[in-house]
Amino acid sequence: MVLLESQIKLKTGDQAPDFDLMGIDDKKHSLNDYKDYDGLLVVFICNHCPYVKAKVEALKEIYEKFNGKVPLVGINSNDPINYPDDSFENMKKIAEEKRIKFDYLVDDSQEIAKKYGATCTPDPFLFDKDGKLVFHGRIDNAMNLDDSVTEKTMIDNIEKLLANEKIEKDFDPSIGCSIKWKEN
Repeated sequence: MVLLESQIKLKTGDQAPDFDLMGIDDKKHSLNDYKDYDGLLVVFICNHCPYVKAKVEALKEIYEKFNGKVPLVGINSNDPINYPDDSFENMKKIAEEKRIKFDYLVDDSQEIAKKYGATCTPDPFLFDKDGKLVFHGRIDNAMNLDDSVTEKTMIDNIEKLLANEKIEKDFDPSIGCSIKWKEN
């Protein structure tokens, strides 16, 4: 396991890169599907990373709290050949086991992760209703697996977004396993 912090590629105000990816519902999903909302949270996740596993309940809380206003989209960009736990079939299985209701998409080509500049799992990106990046970073302040949450960073920032308040710290790096890139 290679532990990484998220890095800045997209800058605040940059437009969300488009995507057209298969979801675990066996339907294609594109950025355009989420245009009629007050924002969008895109989180690069996977099935096997202990840092993602530690955030599943927090992600489900975000989904439940803001569903209908700010959709949450999980994208798995990991190489399923060398990491079979992250295969499309296992994505479906894990989502069912964990009762994940948000859209969970597979980035087979890994091009979407590259366009967003995602480096770790989880790596969250929050966009406003115009598709512009307003926050890139952590879900909460429990950065180590045995830490307790005392600040729900993403929930606070989504609430600020919905209240048209400025998000003061627009980059607050997440930490997690590196995205498992395909060998060329």
